Amino acid sequence: MIDKLLQNIAPHHCYSCQIRGNVLCDSCIYNIANDAQNACINCRLPTSSGICNSCKLPFGRSWVIGAREGELAKVIGDFKWSRLRSAHSPLSDLLDIFLPILPSNTVVVPIPTISHHKRIRGYDHADLVARTFAETRGLSKRNFLKRKDNAIQHKANKAERRKQAEKAFYCNKALDPSVPYLLLDDIITTGYTIKAATRVLKGAGAKEIWVAAIARQPLN
Repeated sequence: MIDKLLQNIAPHHCYSCQIRGNVLCDSCIYNIANDAQNACINCRLPTSSGICNSCKLPFGRSWVIGAREGELAKVIGDFKWSRLRSAHSPLSDLLDIFLPILPSNTVVVPIPTISHHKRIRGYDHADLVARTFAETRGLSKRNFLKRKDNAIQHKANKAERRKQAEKAFYCNKALDPSVPYLLLDDIITTGYTIKAATRVLKGAGAKEIWVAAIARQPLN
């Protein structure tokens, strides 16, 4: 409701084509999603399942829409750091177009944002995208993952990210092993966060876990 009201008062311009109306217009959302090519989330070699035959990962499938570049980087950046709350809708639309049809009992599980960032933004950005995507697909969204601490990964190096990820999450629910779980995050950088989150869900009883993210950090 608030997003629609603000859009009527001060409409955005598309970050890609500059047409007035939304953060990303329908045409640009479609183009971004359809230009994406699925690659291994770990080594980035092309593969239809998002995981190549050589990489051994704790989850079964993965999807990442594109590199954190251009308009995708700008939208995500403003969504996270400039309170562009309305961006959750087009980012969810990108996932909806890019991801295949999922089983109707799939449970969407967002990677939780640390409390410090939620206070700054006024919202949990990953939870907003997960909720909108789940509603669009008619799936359930559950916040099974909880944060143990408030360690900030922004600008942390690779070794620091690994240590933080290993102790970042817990799950205090016994999970149903008969349903698939879709872990949802905005950006994949080293992959440590999503791997650690997967291990926590498996420890709580989950058997089938998939991973989806909007963007991957480009290789330096």
